[in-house]
Amino acid sequence: MAGASGLIGTSMSATFRNAGHSVVTLVRRPPANAAEVRWDPAAGVLDPGVLAGVDAVVNLSGAGIGDRPWTRRRVEELFSSRLGPTRTLVKAMARADMPPATFISQSGSGYYGDAGNTVLREDAAAGSGTLSQICVEWEQAALMAPPGVRVVTPRTGLVFSRSGGALGKLLPLLRLGVGGPFGNGRQFWPWVTLPDVSAAFLFLLDSPVSGPVNLAAPEQADVNTIVAALAHALHRPAVLRVPAPVLRTVMPGLGEELLLYSQRMEPALLTAAGFTWQHGGLPDAAHWVAGKAGTV
Repeated sequence: MAGASGLIGTSMSATFRNAGHSVVTLVRRPPANAAEVRWDPAAGVLDPGVLAGVDAVVNLSGAGIGDRPWTRRRVEELFSSRLGPTRTLVKAMARADMPPATFISQSGSGYYGDAGNTVLREDAAAGSGTLSQICVEWEQAALMAPPGVRVVTPRTGLVFSRSGGALGKLLPLLRLGVGGPFGNGRQFWPWVTLPDVSAAFLFLLDSPVSGPVNLAAPEQADVNTIVAALAHALHRPAVLRVPAPVLRTVMPGLGEELLLYSQRMEPALLTAAGFTWQHGGLPDAAHWVAGKAGTV
């Protein structure tokens, strides 16, 4: 697993191990134990022997989309931190005596750009914008895996967790009762909880599904509805709307694409394959985020 130290990777590693899988994580520092292997994705270095006996490779590498302002240098890093590791993994697979059967390489809902109210299934066209271009190139890099490797590119929506992730800046404001929707709030956010992301990747390890997979909850909701559900679960008001012009001014590029773009994404392939969500409905997800359901 590449990118195992992040929010999603930490959860996913635990989920995989709990399911009985052995997880080897790729690290850039000296390995701390036998379950770690050192690599240098920036230099394209990974010993193909590491893949001997490996059933699947999971790629979660990538700098945080919303962590910093989108300067030219940061945008270059958003591209390179995804394309470099993906190409390094693909190159190692091509040189391995026996490539892994499955390569699951993360992508994102940003692939679709700003699609308004159009329902987006996996066969929908790519949109425009920085995030769309990142996802297009990211997926193309993954699809260069050797023949015989089943490649899956989950287009993951906004991941709801109890700390950090997509709600990292919004949740503290909502807990204080000073949060609210972004823009007019009618844009759709394809949301999914952290446990369901890990469970979906686990499901995809053994599923015959290949290619792009929309990874979002089946209940589609706009920002007004999402923020209202979170505020209700937290027993707080959510009335302080952030106007779109303000977002565009204080978060140029980032605010527009990450918060104002609309992606009404439908998880058609996961549904057809029989995946079951732990938090398929927004009220359940909001109560889980608020800490009122389960201990995950």
